[in-house]
Formats: sequence, C-alpha cells, structure tokens
Amino acid sequence: MASSINPTVRRRRLGLELRRLRELKGMTAEEVAERLLVSQSKISRLENGRRSISQRDVRDLCSVYEVDDHRIVDSLMQMAKDSRQQGWWHAFGDIPYSVYIGLETDAASLRVYEPQVVPGLLQTRTYAEALITGALPESGTLDVDKRVSVRMRRQERVRAADQPLRLWAVIDEAALHRIVGGKAQMREQLEHLIELSQLPHVTVQVLPFDMGAHPGINGQYAILEFPDATDSSVVYIEGVTSDLYLEKANDVHKYSVMYEHLRAQALNADQTRSFIENIAKRYTGS
Repeated sequence: MASSINPTVRRRRLGLELRRLRELKGMTAEEVAERLLVSQSKISRLENGRRSISQRDVRDLCSVYEVDDHRIVDSLMQMAKDSRQQGWWHAFGDIPYSVYIGLETDAASLRVYEPQVVPGLLQTRTYAEALITGALPESGTLDVDKRVSVRMRRQERVRAADQPLRLWAVIDEAALHRIVGGKAQMREQLEHLIELSQLPHVTVQVLPFDMGAHPGINGQYAILEFPDATDSSVVYIEGVTSDLYLEKANDVHKYSVMYEHLRAQALNADQTRSFIENIAKRYTGS
C-alpha cells in the first residue's frame, strides 16, 4: 500500500537542506564530490531532489559538512527514509513523469497554459484515451490504460472535498477545435470542461485566435505552488523524452509574469463558458 508521505516532496526538501548546509560550509558541489569520491552530478541530483537519497548519503554529507547536532542529523536521516517510501502513483509501475505527479500531489495551486489540448486534470476518460493513443502510437493497450488510470487518479485532487487543488487553466482556442476521439467525445469533453469551470476553485479561460501573438506562443507550461512556505514554486515544461523543472526565483518570476499576460489577454470566465458552449454545439450540428 502506498504511503501518505509524499516521497518527491521529501526528497526536494531534503535536497534543499543539504544544499544549505553545503553553502554554509563554503564548499562547492565539486569539492564535496571529490571528498566523497563520487561524481559532481550525483551531488547536484541529490540537492535538486531528482534522485533518491539514502541514509548513508545523508550520513556521509553531514560528516563532510561537520554537522555536530545529532537532532539535525537524525531529522535529515528520517527525511531520507521517508523519501524512499512509495507514493500512490508507484502502484501503477514505471511512470516517466512520476516526479511531476509527486509535486502536483502536494501542490496547493496549479496554473497551466495548454496550446493544443485540454489540460490533463480537466479531461474526460474517453478524451484521455483517444489523446494518449494518438500521442503514443507505439504504446500497447496496457500502457495506454495505465496512463489513463493515473490521469483519472490525479483528477481526484480537483474534486476533493477537503483542500482541493486550486486550478487555473488558460487554454488556446486550438484545443477546442482539435477533434480528439470523434465529435461525440469532443462534445462530452467540452461539456465536462464547462461543468468543472463552475467549481469555486477552478478557473478556465480560453485564449481566442484573434488575440494573435501572445506570451505563451512558445508552448505549454505549468506553475506549481505549495502550501509550505519553505517549498519554492516550480515551473514544469513537459518534453518528449525528458521534462524540465525550473526552480530559480528569477525563472519562476518570468513565467509568472508571462502567465499574468495570458490571463489578461484571454476571455474571462463567463465569456469562456459561452465561447465553449458555442463550439460544443457544432459537434452535434445544432
């Protein structure tokens, strides 16, 4: 059974603390790597939370940083232990974007811009099945089913009665015209989008074609924010073979400013619902 502890977030917090201890010691990642006879890339991956951290790693690093307070060492060791537990998503096997799922699971809010498709958290099952099948033509039925199941499980945060995810989605008009799965499935999807947009913690805005060039023209991205003030916001950019996570304050700020411009240029929530309703009618010829 998956633990309620979020290993991704624990790794991230532990990595930040280890980086802080290294910087207090005035050492570079290269110097630490030389002391421990490991690669510099390992130290970097430990600090950015992209790699599992063993208790031995923590013990060795605390020794290098000369951390004498046993309470600090014990706390870091416990975080390392927790970080190796399994989140709910591990029950589905190997998932390429498991780091993102871990972050999304713990996030308080998510701002996403999608230029081509309806955001994953707002998709119907039939839309998701058709989309994943089309996007991954070499994947088998079992892999598609697993990805769809994971997506449906992620959506529980949106409908949660207690502390639901605060979701703000700006969607390019192109996503509403791209027929994924057939016209009947698209009508169902657009009606589902309208329904979810009426939840108090969900805001959906459409960016119409006639707005021309805009700050999101380079593609999809998401900004995750967390309830714990010690967890910095993360910009997530999905890739084909690898994903990009930006955590530097300057990077997050630039993407946040871009998002504010997108929200300002997009239709407001009421206009968006009317806009989607009109497009949905075309899929039945009414």
